[in-house]
Amino acid sequence: MNRIDLFKKDVEAKKAVKVIAGIDNFNIETIKNVVSAAEMGGASAVDICYNEEIISMVKDMTGLPVFVSSIVPSELASAVKLGADAIEVGNFDALYKKGQRVSAEDVLNIVNETLSLLDGQKTYICVTVPGHIEISEQISLAIKLEELGIDLIQTEGAATVTPTKSGARGLLQTAEVSISNTIELTRNTSIPVMTASGISTTTAPMAFAAGASAIGVGSCVNKLNSTIAMVAVVKSIVESVSKSSKSELIEA
Repeated sequence: MNRIDLFKKDVEAKKAVKVIAGIDNFNIETIKNVVSAAEMGGASAVDICYNEEIISMVKDMTGLPVFVSSIVPSELASAVKLGADAIEVGNFDALYKKGQRVSAEDVLNIVNETLSLLDGQKTYICVTVPGHIEISEQISLAIKLEELGIDLIQTEGAATVTPTKSGARGLLQTAEVSISNTIELTRNTSIPVMTASGISTTTAPMAFAAGASAIGVGSCVNKLNSTIAMVAVVKSIVESVSKSSKSELIEA
């Protein structure tokens, strides 16, 4: 069984946890810490930026499936040649920080160009569905992505939210849009959904209850200052997901 098959198994079991280092994070030491934390904490995969040196380093240091995120088709195709276990069109946070937005048409153009460059080469592909576009557009985009043979879609929404509360209420506010998008997409399409953007230990079980097959966690891990703290958070999220899965089995 190769690396990506392990991730697929967790997706099928609706308990996959991907730890995101960041599409615009090129800090070697931070990435090492995030990857180490993901592995030690029991995550299902890691997600890194496109960079030849970083891809090689991460592949050597972990047995976890390695996702490479980019919005540049040539980088995504190159990542496959460099050994990425999966590629992701997204995450779009780097663009949002610059005040830019991505449309459904933009996403389709990136996906189609990437598929053209891959020229039939089989690889696991995830695509982020912009959380700021109307839900009807998100559903339409998801259906088109499924028709193209995309394996997984990722939701988002935190960039559209400014929390007004602190503590658990603030965490719920941050994750609300992404989880709501998950509900709508899982109701209207059959492609597996990974909920990301604002997901934390508190909200991870809610994402799976909303129909997600996987979650992506980023800032709640990669913004921490020590590997020990990162491991603790990843382990906590994985355990919360595991408990949630067991509860569903008991109820069934």
